[in-house]
Amino acid sequence: MKITSVRPWLIRSDASYWGEFLFVEVTTDEGVSGWGEITTTTRLANRALCTILRQIGAAVTGEDPARIEYLWHKIFRSFTYMGSRGAAVECVSAIDIALWDIRGKVLGKPIYELLGGPVRDEIALYTHPNQAKFTSKEAVVREIRDIVESGHTALKFDPFPQGRTADGQSREQRDGYLDGSMTRKDEREAAELTALIRETAGSDVDILIDAHGRFDVPTAIRLCRSLEEAGQIDWFEEPCPPESLNALKQVREKVSAAISWGERGHTKWDFVPVLENKLADYIMPDVTWTGGITELKKISALCEAYYIPVSPHDAAGPINVVAGAQVMMTVPNFYKLETSEWNLGKYDHLIDRPLDVSNGSLKLTPKAGLGVEMNRDYLQNHEIELD
Repeated sequence: MKITSVRPWLIRSDASYWGEFLFVEVTTDEGVSGWGEITTTTRLANRALCTILRQIGAAVTGEDPARIEYLWHKIFRSFTYMGSRGAAVECVSAIDIALWDIRGKVLGKPIYELLGGPVRDEIALYTHPNQAKFTSKEAVVREIRDIVESGHTALKFDPFPQGRTADGQSREQRDGYLDGSMTRKDEREAAELTALIRETAGSDVDILIDAHGRFDVPTAIRLCRSLEEAGQIDWFEEPCPPESLNALKQVREKVSAAISWGERGHTKWDFVPVLENKLADYIMPDVTWTGGITELKKISALCEAYYIPVSPHDAAGPINVVAGAQVMMTVPNFYKLETSEWNLGKYDHLIDRPLDVSNGSLKLTPKAGLGVEMNRDYLQNHEIELD
C-alpha cells in the first residue's frame, strides 16, 4: 500500500466557533483513506496550513502509510531549520491521525486496540456553557443546569469580559496580546459570574477556568486569587501567554488553584520543562496541534511518570474529539476530555453517525480506525475554494 495524496478540506460550517473546519484526508492506492483534523483559531492560519499540507503531500506520496513513526519524523525534521513548532507540527498532527485511521481500517481494529488496548469503557467529558446565552442571571442558571442535568461533572468557561484593558482601550480594537491587563470592573464581573456558576452547579461539579493565555503576571495572579475566593475553582488554565515558562512559574508560586497548561504546547519537548519544573497540575495537549495520536500517547506517558493527569484540549470538530478519545482509552492517568458543548449534535451532518455523549461521557464504537467517517457529500458542497 502506498500514499497517493494528502488533501486538505477547508469547510464552511456553523458548527465551528470560527465558521470553518480544516480536515485532512490521506488516500492510498488500495482505496483505503484516513481522516485527520487541524482546525485552527484564525482564517489566516487555516489557509496557510492548506498550502503547507499540499507541499507535504508531494513529499510523502509513494510512502507506506503503515510507517507512522518514520513518516512523523520525516515530516517534522523537514521543518527544523524554519521552526519545528506551530504550523509544522499541526500538519504532522493531521497526517498522523489519518495514518492511524488507515492502519486501524487495514487491521480491522479501533485505534485504541493498536495502542495497548482499553483501560476504561468510556471517556469522561468536561464541557462548556454557551456564553453567548449569558444575557441575564436567569439565563446563566438555565445554561449551567442543562449541563449538570446532562450528566457532566465538570464544566469550563472564561469569565473575563472582553471589555476594556486597563488603559481604557477596547479589546476588540487591540491586535492580539499587548499588555495583558484587565480592569477592576471586569475583574469584579468575572468573580460574580464565577460565584453564580458555582452556586448553580453545586459542590460536586468541577469548575474549570480558562484564561486563554492573555494576562501578564500580576494580572493573572490577581484574577486567579479573586476567583479562588469567589467560587472554589478547580483549575486555572493558561494564565499567561505560552512563550515564557518563567511567567507561568511566577503565577504558580503565588496562587493556590491548580494550574492547567498545554493546548499551545507542541510535541513532547515542550512538555518536558513544564513537568521537570513542576509548573502544572494538569496537562492538556490538543491531539490536532501537538503532534497527533503518536505524540499524544508519548506525552501522556511522560505525564504518567510524574503522576500528572492528562486532559486533552478540544476546540474544533469531530475528528479532534474522537482522536483524543482513542488515545485516552489507553491512558491510565486520564482526567477528562474537553468538548465544546454538552450536546454534540451539531456534528451530525459532518459524520456518518452521531457521537454518543450521553450521561457526560463519550462511548467509542468498536468500528475500525477512528470509528467515524466524514460525510463527503457535505464536505464537497461546503468546501471553501482557495487560490
